[in-house]
Amino acid sequence: MATTDRDLYISLISIHGLIRGTNLELGRDADTGGQVLYVVELAEALARQPGVRQVDLVTRRVVDPAVDTDYAEPFEEISPKLRIVRIDAGPEKYIAKEQLWDHVDSFVDHLFDFYRERDEWPDILHSHYADAGYVGARLSSLSGVPLIHTGHSLGRVKRQRLLAAGLSNEEIEARYNMVRRIEAEELALAAAERTITSTHQEIEEQYELYDYYQPKQMRVIPPGTDLRVFVKPQGGELDTPQFLNLRRHLRDPAKPMILALSRPDPRKNLAKLVEAYGGNKALQERANLIVIAGNREDVDDLEEGARDVFYELLRAVDRYDLYGRVALPKQHNRDDVPVFYRIAAATGGLFVNPALTEPFGLTLIEAAASGLPVVATADGGPRDILRNCNNGFLVDPLDAGAIGDAILKLLSDKELWHASVVKGLQGVNEHYSWDAHAKRYLQLIRPVAERSEPLVREPVERRESLYYDRAFVSGLDQNLIGDPEALQSLVTVLRRQRKSTAFIVVSGRRLDSALKLMNDHDIPDPDILITSGGTEVYAFPELSADVVWSRYIDHQWVPHKIRQILDEKPGLELQPKVEQSRFKISYFINPEIINSDEIQRLLLQEGLSAHVLVSFGQFLDIMPARASKGLALRYVADRWNIPLGRVLVAGGSGADEDMMRGETLAVVVGNRHHEELSGLVDVDRIYFASKPLAGGILESFDYYDFFGACKDPKAGSVDDGE
Repeated sequence: MATTDRDLYISLISIHGLIRGTNLELGRDADTGGQVLYVVELAEALARQPGVRQVDLVTRRVVDPAVDTDYAEPFEEISPKLRIVRIDAGPEKYIAKEQLWDHVDSFVDHLFDFYRERDEWPDILHSHYADAGYVGARLSSLSGVPLIHTGHSLGRVKRQRLLAAGLSNEEIEARYNMVRRIEAEELALAAAERTITSTHQEIEEQYELYDYYQPKQMRVIPPGTDLRVFVKPQGGELDTPQFLNLRRHLRDPAKPMILALSRPDPRKNLAKLVEAYGGNKALQERANLIVIAGNREDVDDLEEGARDVFYELLRAVDRYDLYGRVALPKQHNRDDVPVFYRIAAATGGLFVNPALTEPFGLTLIEAAASGLPVVATADGGPRDILRNCNNGFLVDPLDAGAIGDAILKLLSDKELWHASVVKGLQGVNEHYSWDAHAKRYLQLIRPVAERSEPLVREPVERRESLYYDRAFVSGLDQNLIGDPEALQSLVTVLRRQRKSTAFIVVSGRRLDSALKLMNDHDIPDPDILITSGGTEVYAFPELSADVVWSRYIDHQWVPHKIRQILDEKPGLELQPKVEQSRFKISYFINPEIINSDEIQRLLLQEGLSAHVLVSFGQFLDIMPARASKGLALRYVADRWNIPLGRVLVAGGSGADEDMMRGETLAVVVGNRHHEELSGLVDVDRIYFASKPLAGGILESFDYYDFFGACKDPKAGSVDDGE
């Protein structure tokens, strides 16, 4: 079945959703979206390449009056070298991918029979997503045809996002068959000769969660972009209805346009871009800012997250008095997006993606193809894109000054602007066109098909449990920060234990402040980040906010009444806005004038229930009564099914005490022995390390045999947390 020096026959397997050659029903449901478009465009691009004899796009046959009859045809010829092959498996009707798991073995058998009866086998099988990964792995084992795999999205990552969205473990399993999906992904990784991803970050931060993670077999080939749609200005852009709609918001619409385009999600960090613009007078004189963030009729009618984004944007516009300089259009169509890019390019502007986290960065490619330089977050996919296109700057998305300076530099230097445009257009054509994608793809798979590039696999072990069975929890200040050498040793240890051990960071800082500190000190992304003293919970890699926790702690929380009582009290000074958040009011406190007990009494006298906390002797936080670091940690441990007896907490201040008491294992590092945590010296299951900072944490790993027996050596038996 192997081939040598002849054209390739490739079978792409994508079994869910509705696939046909024309009029794709994108957005019809959750299963007919980006993956369907990707596999169809990939198949078309491969079929256009010399060196390819035949491409089969294999999917499931659907006979259902609720969908078009196109999906019932066993074959669909798209071009002389490309056909869609539809295989029977399970019921004829259209069903969601989560219901397909009982029928994937039937799909394997029928697809095997299809190729065996024709006595013509592909040179390569390429599976897309977990369900096809299972099919591809089984078929590869039966036939000997090498397997290539693309995950598109991963079950372990999605589970973390679903937990943050409020679903229980039981609901996730019942609705998504997550165990079967993850096992299928492990099987595909174990069987695949090569795994194709879109970015390096996808390899390092997502696939690393899997037992059969094999980085040497993984290759980055970013998906192609339709360069027929996204093109540089053609002339007449400033006479379009789209520009006429924008200009009515602007005092001087002829200025270059700074364009941002994303959905209204807090992770997209759009308010920081407005802050960057508002804090830079030179930038305001030189350019207008256009933020296109979804569609809205009334801000108050939006979902909570989107509503909060627009409130922040509108407050920032008002705070910096940016009226006539900033436009926030209320409505746009999908077809308007390429026009917006060309308008920005025609004005001599640029595109900005300031997202806190950006797995790929498709808008940056679209912008570059439209003749726009870019300023982008130094996270994830943009690092790869800027490396390939060299058409702008990467910036810290939490540094408003750096964002503004980078934008101003591009707009102030016409030679740099023009060079960035040219490099962007060249880079997109070389790296992000479908033709370029197909060429690199064939370079990758031909040696696999010809068996001329042997696969070297590292030895792996399956973990005992499917998910994390223990967690390491630490604050930032006074724990992780302060000894760079010991911190790097700690990071190395945690990365080695990534599959079994959840890494949780807990901080009194706000999200943006915590992220910046972690970035400044090269602390890797944790699995869970608890911020603002336990009032906010986020799941990585997508930085998904835990909405269930937010709803829970909102009970009887009346921050405006608390501020009315405390703002004028002697001994209290409100901390800067950057330290305030929705569920945390922060003051500087002078304990010689007023103490936490007095504050608690004042609030109770007014019938207000709140959690009052002083840390490091000078910082006072007032939070909802249901919120604290310890309560947030216990909530996360329960959601993730990690027994408290297998959770090790490294605390640094009095604010960490309720995380450390109870059933958790704990360590007080050497630099904190005589501070607020000194009173815990006689408490069971708390180890006082001799070394400071990260060195003390490493010491505690040995003391508790944390990655082995995971127990307090003073206890008589292994603590299983029950």
